[in-house]
Amino acid sequence: MATGTFAAPQTTTWKIDPAHSVAEFKVRHMMVSNVKGHFSGITGTVTLDEADITKSNVAASIEVASINTHEAQRDADLKSENFFYADKFPTLTFQSTGVARTSPGTLEVTGDLTIRGVRRSVVFEVEGRTASAKDPWGNIRVGFSATTKINRKDYGLTWNALLETGGVVVGDEVAITLEVELLKS
Repeated sequence: MATGTFAAPQTTTWKIDPAHSVAEFKVRHMMVSNVKGHFSGITGTVTLDEADITKSNVAASIEVASINTHEAQRDADLKSENFFYADKFPTLTFQSTGVARTSPGTLEVTGDLTIRGVRRSVVFEVEGRTASAKDPWGNIRVGFSATTKINRKDYGLTWNALLETGGVVVGDEVAITLEVELLKS
């Protein structure tokens, strides 16, 4: 008969709470200001390996229809063939391919971001995870913040117009910020 102690599993699964998570973006408009918007329809799972964070995994999707820039006409244009083409490509997806700890409390999560059917590798700088908290209903929650920058043209988001004074209506670089709250499964 074998004797010894058995370690508890170090892997936990968490679901993204769509009611408390948001993906925000910022892009230059007419070379004079930044326009911000957000997507609220985020779903997915995070598998955390506490013993070896590099073995953790993230899979998430965002509903394009949830886009909101506080301007109905612009939102409709962003959902159209000019940009996200929501009728043909209703979701944006992310699947991690690697996780690395860069400093205490900071990670780099590399993965495949798919927009308009185009998949490209991106690196998110991730802060957190926050301390676990139990909500009033007994659920365990944690949070993360993540940022990256992409070139929208790399994903087929190429619509633009030249300005009379030079420059373009929409900048190429898009800053993405994620605020994600997770529920322990």
